[in-house]
Amino acid sequence: MTLYQIKPAFQALLRPLMFWLYKHHATANHVTLAAMALSLITGAVLVFFPHPDLFFLLPVVLFVRMALNALDGMLARECNQKSRPGAILNETGDVLSDVALYLPFMLLPYSNTLLVLLMLFCAAMTEFCGVLAQTINGVRSYAGPLGKSDRALVFGAWGLGLAIWPELLHWNNAVWGVAIVLLLWTVINRCRSALHDEEVK
Repeated sequence: MTLYQIKPAFQALLRPLMFWLYKHHATANHVTLAAMALSLITGAVLVFFPHPDLFFLLPVVLFVRMALNALDGMLARECNQKSRPGAILNETGDVLSDVALYLPFMLLPYSNTLLVLLMLFCAAMTEFCGVLAQTINGVRSYAGPLGKSDRALVFGAWGLGLAIWPELLHWNNAVWGVAIVLLLWTVINRCRSALHDEEVK
């Protein structure tokens, strides 16, 4: 069970906004770039001002980014805006946005830099393996337990928790350690799903 499974309901809520964007000549690539820019700017703010109380920005920005990510996919599919450059921009943008938003965690007190970097590497690998599945059987894998939307929920909640209760900083490395295990589990599941689907074919 991952948050990706509730995506259709979330898209239904966003559909009126999608039609508004389309009517005003916004493209899927415009929305993808907006999500990336928002992530990079927020990440830069948290890098230059790595204060726990500013990490309340994470849940807000991650929610907006999730909405923008849903909208760019809807525009691409439902408004005939699919393109190869858009696909590249979408995948690279997700990885860059993750790095920008989660890298500031390593600047917080009691955070082990190597653990955060390993966590980011594992997060990138989950996306790589998702795309790898698509090259094998034509279907991108979104297997969990810690896909992009799930990471947004976990790290957004942790950022909010740190802003409200700074004493949680002492648990940073435990959170990164658990996240690494879940990300590795996600990598394995995405590779297994690709191989399983190929065998079924």
